[in-house]
Amino acid sequence: MGAKVEGFAKQYESKVQETTAAIEKLSDADWKKVTAAEKWPVGVTAHHVASAHEPIANIVKTLAAGQSVPRFTMQMLDEMNAKHAVEHAGCTKAETIALHKQGAATAAAVLRGLSDEQLAKGGTVFTGAPPMTAEEMVTRALIGHMDDHFGSIRKTISA
Repeated sequence: MGAKVEGFAKQYESKVQETTAAIEKLSDADWKKVTAAEKWPVGVTAHHVASAHEPIANIVKTLAAGQSVPRFTMQMLDEMNAKHAVEHAGCTKAETIALHKQGAATAAAVLRGLSDEQLAKGGTVFTGAPPMTAEEMVTRALIGHMDDHFGSIRKTISA
């Protein structure tokens, strides 16, 4: 593992710890508030983040191998996210934290299994969109995904 990969892994794990602490501090009332950005309850938004670690890590691994994600569109992603929100409307904080920790550990292991050279490889993630490198997927999706959604959660619970 190279220095760049190790830096991303540490940044990711730090973000995971920060996110875990944020989930743990949510009150029952906060859990049910609806976010302005996602239009989902806070708990569902947290569960969405928790459930995404492994799939995003798998996309990073695909890109790091110089491959593309076959036949995947933004519309498909939006539909998957909407379905997830409905299916997990009653998710609990305990199950969300467990899923978050499990998925994050798997994603961190995937990340640590890469070389710095692999971060520069890439492919197409979304059909019709420009290709991305594995590094871009790490920063935008693996790390950025938590930042985006937990920024929305913070705005919602402080409103």
